[in-house]
Amino acid sequence: MAYSEDLALRVLSAIKDPLKDGDIISAGRLASLEFNEGTVQAVLQIPPAQADAFFAVRTAAQDALETLDGVAKAQVILSAHKPGPQIGGRSRANPHQARRPDGVQGDGEVKRILAISSAKGGVGKSTMAVNLAVALKKTGLSVGLLDADIHGPSLPMMFGTRGQQARAIQAGSRKIIIPIEAHGIQTMSIAYLTPDDSPVVWRGPLVQGAIARMLWDVDWGALDVLLIDMPPGTGDAQLGLAQDINPGGAIIISTPQDLALLDARKGVAMFEKVDIPVLGLIENMAVFTCPDCGSAHHIFGEGGAVRDAAKLNIEYLGAAPLEMSIRESGDNGVPVSASDTDVSKRFAGLAKSVWAEALKTPQRE
Repeated sequence: MAYSEDLALRVLSAIKDPLKDGDIISAGRLASLEFNEGTVQAVLQIPPAQADAFFAVRTAAQDALETLDGVAKAQVILSAHKPGPQIGGRSRANPHQARRPDGVQGDGEVKRILAISSAKGGVGKSTMAVNLAVALKKTGLSVGLLDADIHGPSLPMMFGTRGQQARAIQAGSRKIIIPIEAHGIQTMSIAYLTPDDSPVVWRGPLVQGAIARMLWDVDWGALDVLLIDMPPGTGDAQLGLAQDINPGGAIIISTPQDLALLDARKGVAMFEKVDIPVLGLIENMAVFTCPDCGSAHHIFGEGGAVRDAAKLNIEYLGAAPLEMSIRESGDNGVPVSASDTDVSKRFAGLAKSVWAEALKTPQRE
């Protein structure tokens, strides 16, 4: 018999709920069920403090769904954030509104939060965020970095923490996550909370809720600044994240290319819509210097970022080069900013400019 929603619900209803009497369907765990081209995806709503109890449930649910005719692959996601129910593509209104949990607040001692953003992927935003974090740490500041790119977390590779898993401890009435320290930076990524490298295929509300909780439920400690490596784009997910996180300011990353700058302007407009000040623009991959002849090549164009920053009435914070050592250091898990080279000095200058603008914003209460 071909796949149907009724059959999927039937096999899921045979799986016992570990916390309530009865099965996971009658317990109200199913938040989403969708089928597309041989892949069925289910989202199970669970209490965050009991996540360990549901790992076996996830495996059982995936195995059960993959027994159905027409299902080549099943993906079952455990979520502590409840989205608007969506079964078979039929949405029911329940707009996203992330709410802080009661009790200990993991970001309670964070003095400033800065969003590192780009409206376009592929401009080196995450590389910039990692190197800015290390460069700021080298000035004597206490720094944290939250990898908010749920679909493509890259922080663990660039910081050499790939494969590590975060642990949780009891803090009053709830559990709180201990961040993983790397190169003197307190770090957090969805990759620290998932057991393998499998993709996270969540929709916008789930992404927004997960990132907000990684801010509130992580014991960041006393930080001078927490950088948020935002996911690329300017859609509802990014707007919601900006509102949930409410950073004190945003830094826009762009290459000199006209197409990238066009999207950077959209990023500036997005933050303006939610009353978050844009502290400045950083130009990445600005120039390539040939290692053989020493000549400079502006591969993506020249001067565009400076002109756009002036037009948008925001600060031009400086530029980083297109340099082999930046790529190699990221692949090796040791950011180039941790070294003492001409390139690391470039990032030190960028960090100095970023911090000067950050100090113009009010400190969090």
